[in-house]
Amino acid sequence: MVEVGQTAPDFTLLANGGKEITLSHAKGKYIVLYFYPKDMTPGCTTEACDFRDQVSAFAEVGAVVFGVSPDSVNKHDRFVEKYSLPFPLLADENIEVAKKYGVWQQKKTFGKEYMGIVRTTFVIDPNLQVIKVWENVKVKNHVDEVLAFIADHRQSQS
Repeated sequence: MVEVGQTAPDFTLLANGGKEITLSHAKGKYIVLYFYPKDMTPGCTTEACDFRDQVSAFAEVGAVVFGVSPDSVNKHDRFVEKYSLPFPLLADENIEVAKKYGVWQQKKTFGKEYMGIVRTTFVIDPNLQVIKVWENVKVKNHVDEVLAFIADHRQSQS
């Protein structure tokens, strides 16, 4: 798993709408990089809508939001359209980025073991350093915690 203090591994992925997103192109802003298992599922929809509802507050603290899952661009397009998501959802269909960040892990549900995305959020500073990691994210109040962390961090840096 990528840890606090490390430089965020760079990558380029296709996002909803077919545009390419390169992480390092967001240098100079705080980056919220959240990994989630699957579009259109209850927890993932709640998390995406919570980020949607706070996207202007993230912009006010100089942050951009990127969601990453193994879903296709077409599936992301439907998810974005259905829930009016104003930030890019990145298609990591080959799970290369998830593996690079260490969030593709062994999971267990109802006794069944399988590999999948462990819901994880990384906050990356304007110099592309990882400054906070939330692992095994519980969706309730998570977005508020992320926003408060960035606001506090910005204030302590000024």
